Amino acid sequence: MAYVRKDVSRLTAGERKRLVDAFLEVKRRGEYDEFVRMHIDHYTADGERGLRTAHMAPSFLPWHRRFLLEMERALRRVDASVTVPYWDWTKDRTASSVPWTRDLLGGNGRARDQQVTTGPFAYAAGHWTIKEGVTDGEFLARDLGRARDPIALPTRTQLARALDDPAYDVAPWDSTVARGFRNKLEGWGAGSGSASWRNHNRVHRWVGGAMLGGASVNDPVFWFHHAFVDLQWERWRARHRGARYLPAAAPRRGDPQYGRVVARGQKLPPWNDTPGSLEDLSEVYRYA
Repeated sequence: MAYVRKDVSRLTAGERKRLVDAFLEVKRRGEYDEFVRMHIDHYTADGERGLRTAHMAPSFLPWHRRFLLEMERALRRVDASVTVPYWDWTKDRTASSVPWTRDLLGGNGRARDQQVTTGPFAYAAGHWTIKEGVTDGEFLARDLGRARDPIALPTRTQLARALDDPAYDVAPWDSTVARGFRNKLEGWGAGSGSASWRNHNRVHRWVGGAMLGGASVNDPVFWFHHAFVDLQWERWRARHRGARYLPAAAPRRGDPQYGRVVARGQKLPPWNDTPGSLEDLSEVYRYA
């Protein structure tokens, strides 16, 4: 029977506590840091050589779906009642709304160094030392809304522009494409600065701190954010019946994207699953 992922704002006090306790136990066991390292290792940009799986490529959605499922399995090994909730950033849009509460993720970082000092993931609480990162910092950092150069979270209208696109993705299958649901949702736009950060990318920028770059998994909000992104894939599939993951076939030799993107039937590293096999997981979980 499929289990349910809920809106984080609708979790009961008991559900919040069980979720937090499960995250802390996965961290205590050393498993959490393995997830951070995996994300860092698979963050390959357009300008780098080799296969792109996690970002700037069609497999952005199935890769993170499988990644999210692995974390959920780790949490459920601790407490079988726990599932990963989603944060609807088109609705809960301020630094004082859910999930930034003392009993869940804690609040914003302090002004001088962005260190989170409230909630169960604060460094001072002694349970959440950063061990895998792109800097030497040991504490969780946030800069909700970017105090020095404020930006707003994406709106429902901006998200709808991605959902309305009937093509999953288009050539050249990277961060430069102006069409296709995948890149409009992932959020690589033209230009520079805040105007070029859309949807998924803009949320990472809005949270700031640890959520910037390949080590973004260090902030547990990563999972709530990506559960909401995953939900958008489900909504897109429901809206565009019959539309599939693209490319269906791998780019051929001589194509600049040869060996750089994963086709529908190819294995998605580091797992043996294919993007096609991850399109429908309704027998595993559903969204409330």
